Amino acid sequence: MEQQKLPNATIALVLGIISFIACCCSAGIGGLLFSGIALFLVNKDTKLYAENPELYSNFGQLKTAKTIAIIGLILAVLSFILSAYQIMSVGGWDAYMDQQKDIMEQLGIGS
Repeated sequence: MEQQKLPNATIALVLGIISFIACCCSAGIGGLLFSGIALFLVNKDTKLYAENPELYSNFGQLKTAKTIAIIGLILAVLSFILSAYQIMSVGGWDAYMDQQKDIMEQLGIGS
């Protein structure tokens, strides 16, 4: 019997990696989304592998994807908490956006 690859292992790995970038660019929300989807796919493939382990060859890749997705989830939660704290400490969303605009102008980014 020829071994197959688990169907969602590669996409879960890619989503886990994207969650690192997304948690930095979207105050943690994107990282939560991508790592959550990756973990869902990993759990789905883990159940598939548990039913018939000798049929699949890339369980190691699935374990790597799970590790990366968990790390991405942790970073996203920390980024979200930090962003929420910053927003509350400056006096709300409008004040936070004004502060970010001032920082961007000082750095010469934007208009």
